[in-house]
Amino acid sequence: MNENVTRSLSGLVYILVLVFATLFSRESFLLLFGIFMLQTVREFCNLILLPKTPALIVSALLYFIFGCFLPENKFTDLGLIIASIFVSIRLLFWLFKGKNMLMDTQGKWVNLIGYIILPFIFIVKISIFDGSFEPMLIICIFILIWTNDTFAYIVGKSIGKNKLFESISPKKTIEGFVGGLVFAIITAVIIANYSFLRPMYFWIVTAIIVSVFGTIGDLIESKFKRIANVKDSGNIMPGHGGMLDRLDSIIFVAPFLFLFYKIIVYVS
Repeated sequence: MNENVTRSLSGLVYILVLVFATLFSRESFLLLFGIFMLQTVREFCNLILLPKTPALIVSALLYFIFGCFLPENKFTDLGLIIASIFVSIRLLFWLFKGKNMLMDTQGKWVNLIGYIILPFIFIVKISIFDGSFEPMLIICIFILIWTNDTFAYIVGKSIGKNKLFESISPKKTIEGFVGGLVFAIITAVIIANYSFLRPMYFWIVTAIIVSVFGTIGDLIESKFKRIANVKDSGNIMPGHGGMLDRLDSIIFVAPFLFLFYKIIVYVS
């Protein structure tokens, strides 16, 4: 089968499963993203050479406790946000310093928990916005991510000349980044006009966060793969690579979106 056809079919199945499970019920949403998380943990463990069995056990326990079981608590949420953003900032310095991070076993666990596990918990918490399950909020966030990724690729391939971060991702361009951001904002405006979920500023800021931090998340995952000397994090999705390749944007975006949404709830 033609590679483009395989890639398109694989991507379509992924989108349909994600949308259906999210809309069907909160339980199916939690189950699907729990499966996504476990597969992402497996792939990340392969990249950083961390034993998979204890990592999977710890990730499943944390996801169940903080994502599915414990009720919303501002002190718990604050602790999770601080921990995750600390790791995000640590990874940002690592990305731009141009040196390999010295990762002992403790450092690998810190990255696994802060970079992979906690973001999945935040995705679950974002879906329970202001006390009720809002599946369309999650779907709209993914629509913004897919729009940014798609138009960053199209614009970058069409007119991209200036490299964004050539040493890590040679194909990314500044023009592509700007194009993805602009079209994500346009999509946010459309969502705001046809959705009664949230006001215009909510979606525009969400689009900006998604575009900026999603791009950084993609670059960070690319650096992990470059150090591991692999093209993809896995092969579970034909034509796309692994689950981490598909979710690298949302897992880096999730803590910052959650923080933004918590600020809105607090000040409103």
